[in-house]
Amino acid sequence: MKRLSTGVLAALFAAGLGLSAAAASTNAPHGNIGHNAVAQDAMSAAPAANFGSPPSGQIPILFNDHHVYAKPDTLKQGRVLAALVRGGTVLIPLRSMFEQMGATVSYDPASKTVDVSKAGADVKVTVGQKTVVINGESRPLDVPPMIWKGQVLVPIRVLSEGMGAYVEWVSDKQLVVVRYVVPTPPPTPAPTEAPTAAPTEAPTAPPTPTPAPAATPYHDVFIAGDYIVSPTVYNEFSAGTRANPSGQGGPSLNVRGAAEFDVFNLPWMIEGDLRAFKYEHACASAADPACLVTIIGGGGSTSIPQMAIRDFDFSGRLGLRVANPRLYVGVGYLIRNNSVGYPKQTSVGFGAEKLPDLNQTLSWYGSAYYYPNVKGTCNAPECPAGPISLEYNETQFQLGANWWLRKWFSEATPFFLDFGVIGDRGQTKLNAPSAYSHFGGYVGLGIKF
Repeated sequence: MKRLSTGVLAALFAAGLGLSAAAASTNAPHGNIGHNAVAQDAMSAAPAANFGSPPSGQIPILFNDHHVYAKPDTLKQGRVLAALVRGGTVLIPLRSMFEQMGATVSYDPASKTVDVSKAGADVKVTVGQKTVVINGESRPLDVPPMIWKGQVLVPIRVLSEGMGAYVEWVSDKQLVVVRYVVPTPPPTPAPTEAPTAAPTEAPTAPPTPTPAPAATPYHDVFIAGDYIVSPTVYNEFSAGTRANPSGQGGPSLNVRGAAEFDVFNLPWMIEGDLRAFKYEHACASAADPACLVTIIGGGGSTSIPQMAIRDFDFSGRLGLRVANPRLYVGVGYLIRNNSVGYPKQTSVGFGAEKLPDLNQTLSWYGSAYYYPNVKGTCNAPECPAGPISLEYNETQFQLGANWWLRKWFSEATPFFLDFGVIGDRGQTKLNAPSAYSHFGGYVGLGIKF
């Protein structure tokens, strides 16, 4: 489409305040954008507007002298406009901008394709594809259209090339200026002779407007795997031993995954968390006091030779969101075990959790769960005296952050860097030989779906 120049002013507005038409002309970088008396009169007659303030982290758009955050909100269904910058390209919300220009917008969720139609113009874009089809002609895009907060965003040049609008990114004002003048149809020539009266026809019903696609709420679904770096372990086998990464028994690991979903119009999350702590039971000889380990049930101690030990904790969690962003309270089910033959111990617990915001470049997360009655039954040969109930209470905790790797790869990459600290602490309740704790930092990778 040819860029319209008649009646276009390069008006620049600071956020929340309008500048004069003369000042706006001075700042415009395009020398071919002219002035005319009609546009000057229209601007001088326009009443002052309460422009409001744009949301934090977004770039305001000025459309035909009116800031889109004006109050009351005159946009359809409460939508507001904001621009984003991705890869050096300004992206704007397609539906809101084109509807402001009188176009009809339809969306196919199966193919993620948007079709914009208006007299003399037809524009098609597909989310994730670096092309735009304007009046049947395919043209490349530097940045593909994307979905942000349920809205399709497109590079702003689609406006100028598809609808003939004037667009400008004013970097020193952090403002996007959009100017669009509706083309005036040519006047109808006067008839040379008296027209014949046309037969009366039934009025044509107006076309049914295309319904706007329902905005799908964003849900996090992810899996992350982390290497726990030399965790510190205290229990009857270890007095603060740090794991040796090159020792036997494999590394210390944390693997977890979570998914958000809606049931009964309520926001839920389900999560699985597996922790494997590897450490050494140091023992120089049978006479070394470090070899002695307290027996379950408190019936004395026994000498255990040097060995690599792994403690396992698996917890399944179900939570209900109580606050944004992604703060949950929930219940958990814990299973404990180790590689030296201790009995499996289980418990139901409760806690709170903040899930990561994986639609952001950098986000944090954390969790704390308490299991009040972690217990199992010890049998021979670990407990020769007969079945003994082994009981603890345990507190689990984790604090970490995610870095979405789109800066290294592309906006479509699902991978993120995962890092933080993790640990637990168990207190003796019944027949337990010793309290225990595990603590260490970790780093790894995750993938979101």
